[in-house]
Amino acid sequence: MDVCVVLPELCEFSWDAITVMDEHNRPIHTFQVCNVMEPNQNNWLHSNWIPRQAAHRIYVELRFTLRDCNSIPWVSGTCKETFNLFYHETDDAHGIKFKPPLFTKIDTIAADESFTQMDLGDRILKLNTEVREVGPISRKGFYLAFQDIGACIALVSVRVYYKKCPFTLINLASFPDTVPRVDSTSLVEVRGACIDHAEEKETPKLFCGVDGAWLVPLGKCVCSVGYQEVGGTCVGEFLIL
Repeated sequence: MDVCVVLPELCEFSWDAITVMDEHNRPIHTFQVCNVMEPNQNNWLHSNWIPRQAAHRIYVELRFTLRDCNSIPWVSGTCKETFNLFYHETDDAHGIKFKPPLFTKIDTIAADESFTQMDLGDRILKLNTEVREVGPISRKGFYLAFQDIGACIALVSVRVYYKKCPFTLINLASFPDTVPRVDSTSLVEVRGACIDHAEEKETPKLFCGVDGAWLVPLGKCVCSVGYQEVGGTCVGEFLIL
């Protein structure tokens, strides 16, 4: 199960906050940068502090457009077609003075599809979606940062989330929300609690996988004497006299 964490307002350094219209004439709020004519670009955009909540690992989903350098006239080696994603863990929720050396690089992000001047004229928005996993994380929260080194980019959306196995009922037992382990190779064993008017026949267990799915149900509860199972619950039996 994906649990979304809304990205707070972004703070810009050489990026422009722009609202554009898509092909359906709907507004899209983006952060853009396109300083492709001059070499040695180092433009940063960073988020506010994002609480970690119960996550041990987080996932960052980016949706963005990127211009094909070959479609930009008079550019000779200064245009790039990638940008960099960084993060910084901290317990301080009150903001920090932005210092790039504090940030750890997650990955270099490239586009599967880039757009050209012709696409702009036809109002075709070629959105790319990339997801990166970050972890293990242990501090109370973190910042994200985006570094442009000379590309023509529009960052359309950023979704930050973590995965958990959701509350569920199975075999007349309930299992609570459970966050997967930091170690992606192991499962979390969770013991269930019998629902009302049920008792253990064999200890009910489920295992929480790293992708947020419950696996390998074992054991079960059964309805107590005087009750019968109806639709996953135990209801009292009624005698007709």
